[in-house]
Amino acid sequence: MAAGRARRPGHGGGDRRRVRGRFLVTGAGGGPAPGRRGRGRRGGEDLAVPEAEFTSYYGRPILKPPVWKWDIAAYLFTGGLAAGSSLLAAGGQLTGRPALRRAGRATALAAVSASAAFLIRDLGRPERFHHMLRVAKPTSPMSVGTWILSAYGPAAGVAAVAEAAVWLPERGPFGLVRRVLPPVGRAAGLAAAATAPALATYTGVLLASTAVPSWHEAYPELPVIFAGSALAGGAGVGLIAAPCAQAGPARRMAVAGAALELVGSHRVETRLGLLSEPYRVGTAGRLLRAGRLLTAAGVVGGLLGRRSRAVSALSGAALLAASVATRFGIFHGGVASARDPKYTVVPQRQRLAERRAAA
Repeated sequence: MAAGRARRPGHGGGDRRRVRGRFLVTGAGGGPAPGRRGRGRRGGEDLAVPEAEFTSYYGRPILKPPVWKWDIAAYLFTGGLAAGSSLLAAGGQLTGRPALRRAGRATALAAVSASAAFLIRDLGRPERFHHMLRVAKPTSPMSVGTWILSAYGPAAGVAAVAEAAVWLPERGPFGLVRRVLPPVGRAAGLAAAATAPALATYTGVLLASTAVPSWHEAYPELPVIFAGSALAGGAGVGLIAAPCAQAGPARRMAVAGAALELVGSHRVETRLGLLSEPYRVGTAGRLLRAGRLLTAAGVVGGLLGRRSRAVSALSGAALLAASVATRFGIFHGGVASARDPKYTVVPQRQRLAERRAAA
């Protein structure tokens, strides 16, 4: 150092230079300080400040949140309700319970019609649904789901129309129709029930195949939750519409559906680490908690109210409301995880750290 030039206080014979956002501590001659060579990332660089916390540009999401509106959440519910109602109708048909059969078939037709309306509304123009049938792409859940809906809808419709055969006159040209429709309706009802499990669960696969963090990471649980919700919704229809003496299959469906739904919901709220948080807080958390309470109330009421039509009806309404709350809760949880960038970046960093540790 030149004579007459004093050192600046605090440097202790060395110099600090800022190199690419880090401080490089050097000796008096400009080289690295003793004992520090090779300890940094680039042969002498030593990180003197902690790494910056994650942030995104202006706090904007990294992923584009889903553009789906409430109609797709309603589509998730009505599709599951149609599937559960067809299973209920098949159970009533096979066990000789006409009230369950009629209620299940009528509800299935109404629900699948609403599903088609919600889907077309989301697509924007009706012809787009037709365009989706031009190809069959097994690797696309949306394409597979469109074909499932197209196969299920006519079968459910024929089964429901067959219930109207009793209102046709026995003689004349309608007499033949009255005799032919019931066996055709039985076959169509069983065909709809065979397609119902795929209809109930493909929407869970569809959500899990997106890049939305809390949906994608919950790929094992979403189909289970949606299957349970569909069974619970169909059971609710049976408890509302059928006399207590014929509601046995509906009560058993309610227990099975509640078990699947509650176990799946518990796993998505506890297994996913940080990505479980969107299912526990905000709108999604409130809806899923309400769904659990309503499901439990519906099952308990259905089992205890075997001789009370009013209690059975209230239990069925609780199960239907629980199915709505669960579907909307899952929908809102995924949307919330896409809007907050931490749910995208923090799990990615954790996975990278685990790979480095394993290597």
